[in-house]
Amino acid sequence: MPELPEVEVLVRHLAPLLKNKTIRAVNVRRAKVLLPTSPHQLRRALTGAKFTGVSRRGKFLLFTLRQPQRRESLLLLGHLGMTGRIYLQPANAALPKHAAVVLNLGRQDFIYEDQRYFGRLTLATANLARLGPEPLAAEFTVERFSQALKRSVQPIKVKLLDQSLVAGVGNIYASEALFRAGISPRRSARRLKPEQVRRLWRAVRRVLAEAIACGSTIPLNHGAAVGRDRLFYFGRAANAVDYYAERLRVYDRDGEPCVRCGAAIKRITQAARSTFYCPHCQRQ
Repeated sequence: MPELPEVEVLVRHLAPLLKNKTIRAVNVRRAKVLLPTSPHQLRRALTGAKFTGVSRRGKFLLFTLRQPQRRESLLLLGHLGMTGRIYLQPANAALPKHAAVVLNLGRQDFIYEDQRYFGRLTLATANLARLGPEPLAAEFTVERFSQALKRSVQPIKVKLLDQSLVAGVGNIYASEALFRAGISPRRSARRLKPEQVRRLWRAVRRVLAEAIACGSTIPLNHGAAVGRDRLFYFGRAANAVDYYAERLRVYDRDGEPCVRCGAAIKRITQAARSTFYCPHCQRQ
């Protein structure tokens, strides 16, 4: 599932491509991804609207649009779920099998594609109110982080996945941050010592910033279309030396040697998700 860095890379990619583009037609092929918005509501709101910006909140994409003869901006919320893709393609190209929503922009189509249809492209924005602070923003302070952890008996790895604690952190970067901070994923959140909290706070910020800078975990081009951008949710920054997948220190490295001590990386299941850690560097 895409996390903050992947969504941020996608936002930076889409923003200049969509700027001032007008939606001429709305084709809803899978109404499920709109819920609770209806296809009729989406068509009425978006037809004739112009993209004015693309931003991010946690793992959500926020598309800001201006409707004809209206001063107020309209917000379209996107979430990629597990298999979502958002990209532009020529309007005369064949639509992919799993295209859920297609917005015609003239010579190009905005494609929201989702194989499992767990994602969302909707006018409903209530989920944004439940999000915690942005981890790379000034609002995410050590003090605020510490107070929230003190109220939780959950293992720290599980608590890091709580989007009301900090927005955008998911399974990959929670494991990576805990490794960098030298903290066991099993340790109760409220039992972390002040210095551990500070190390973890710093590690969360660093691992996310590094992932964004490296362009995230897989190449920019997706699919077989040569020379044409088929962005999934991952990307690659210009001048990046290597892909971020090669820089992950514990995630998905079960049985491989730790980059610090050489001990075998272990995998456990927490809250139905895989956790990867070094049993030597992250002792309970």
